[in-house]
Amino acid sequence: MSKKAIIIGASGLIGSNLLQLLLDGDAYAEVLIFVRKEMPVKHAKLKQVVTDLNLLANYAADITGHAIFSCLGTTIKQTPDKSLYRKIDHDYPIQLAQLGKQNGVKQYLIVSAVGADVKSSTFYLKLKGETEEDLKKVGLPALHIYRPSMLKGRTEKVRWDERLFNGLMDVVNPLLFGGFKKYHSIDAADVASAMYNQSIDNETGTFIYQYDDIIKNK
Repeated sequence: MSKKAIIIGASGLIGSNLLQLLLDGDAYAEVLIFVRKEMPVKHAKLKQVVTDLNLLANYAADITGHAIFSCLGTTIKQTPDKSLYRKIDHDYPIQLAQLGKQNGVKQYLIVSAVGADVKSSTFYLKLKGETEEDLKKVGLPALHIYRPSMLKGRTEKVRWDERLFNGLMDVVNPLLFGGFKKYHSIDAADVASAMYNQSIDNETGTFIYQYDDIIKNK
């Protein structure tokens, strides 16, 4: 139990579930999170670093340990400026991976999205694909990429359109077979659990997980 974990995006839907697993479990002795403002979480294992991610390099000495988890994400509605959107979804995760590689971090685990593809005509999916490809170039010993579809599990501030879409997916999910199974909606807690479980192993290489893989590893 001497392992250290680092999270960016710990206040998000997947990140908050993951943080709880890391704090409650025995696999990690130290958990470091980079946050914009301090979270209302207290734990002997937890260290919170309030920072502007544009200044992430200033904390390079802290980016050490066994595993880095990137759970950052935004939406066009939240971040209509595409240059800022790219920073959040691409630049920060890549820089964190590079700093981790320099300091000997073994595992990098990131939440991407189903359909991520550098050749996509959709801004969001193309950007996710570019992030995946650029992370592969960093050369970390283990890179784990999670591609969930629609996330379930939000209990606060759920918009009416989200409730409508979640209800629709409950009807559609049983109809998704074969190559369409990857579009099955999934609980954020299941994604977090799969990430936590996989990080404990010392498997090396690059791995991509879609719905069935995530459920199997949760």
